[in-house]
Amino acid sequence: MSAYTRPETPGGLVEIDQRSREIFRHIVDGYLATGEPVGSRNIARLLPMTLSPATVRNVMTDLEMAGLIYAPHTSAGRLPTERGLRFFVDAMMEVGNLTSEERTRIEAQMRAAASGRTLDGTLTEASALLSGLSRGAGVVVTTKANARLKHIEFVRLDANRALVVLVADDGTVENRLLALPPGLPASALVEAGNFLNARIAGKTLAEIRREIDDSRAEMERELDGLTARLVESGIATSSGPSGDRHLIVRGQANLLEDLKAQEDLERIRLLFADLETQTELIDLLTRAEAGDGVRIFIGSENKLFSMSGSSIVAAPFRDGEQRIVGVVGIIGPTRLNYARIVPMVDYTARVVGRLLEGGR
Repeated sequence: MSAYTRPETPGGLVEIDQRSREIFRHIVDGYLATGEPVGSRNIARLLPMTLSPATVRNVMTDLEMAGLIYAPHTSAGRLPTERGLRFFVDAMMEVGNLTSEERTRIEAQMRAAASGRTLDGTLTEASALLSGLSRGAGVVVTTKANARLKHIEFVRLDANRALVVLVADDGTVENRLLALPPGLPASALVEAGNFLNARIAGKTLAEIRREIDDSRAEMERELDGLTARLVESGIATSSGPSGDRHLIVRGQANLLEDLKAQEDLERIRLLFADLETQTELIDLLTRAEAGDGVRIFIGSENKLFSMSGSSIVAAPFRDGEQRIVGVVGIIGPTRLNYARIVPMVDYTARVVGRLLEGGR
């Protein structure tokens, strides 16, 4: 069963009767399938109850007044609004289950990616996998600070700067530029590296920072003041709220397929511009870490996609200690097949989590 959790007050407290729900469902289903407006005559033919096109039009007028649908032009057809899509997703969507073939494919590709690869390589495969399954763009964001470290080294560049080289257990390397205090002797770089390497094995930067704070007296006994400052600077968090975040996007070209009109092309152009704004995309994905299940962001509900009319379906994944360490997701037009994509994203997040736990 998928982990998409519906809000307690779905769809902005919209109340519609069963007949209106059936008509609204057909409008949304038609939009998700084709992107085209759905007219009253077509709906009248599809309904399980017998209603005239005139009666259907009256119900559609009520749905339009409720803000759930709109007429894109002078035709009789209607499309769901973003509010209508939110109501459908939260109150009416029937989330499906993945087929055994889809589960097997996700498991096999992710296990193969994890074998002998770095964490980045595994997550890149997760992004590409979601893109291939959904025909949208697959995205992954993870926290660099959650990598477990194996080695740290201070490399002097000149009198005022050094490079801090952080090597993780999975083989990934991160380099950080560090300003050196005036008068720091070359031996201090070696001493700071030795002090940290005796303590960092298998720990994250956050854990190392806590340990150094707890053993401050010991550090001050072993090291002089300048070297102690160097140790603290070397394990400091990089600047900015997204500074420790790593973003992977794959499959943007999929978004160019199945364009219906010139306005679709303009929407995709705006979406590509949005994807270039990595900090905002990372911040948006980080919001998906707020809960245990799948989160759905539709169109202008988030500032990032307010112009491009796009949606994102995302789910957090956890490490072996059950800490949330990243998010996987799919970006596409607002007419994503949410019922199919929700379990796909959810299952991929669970598989990534199991791989991080070591359960290969």
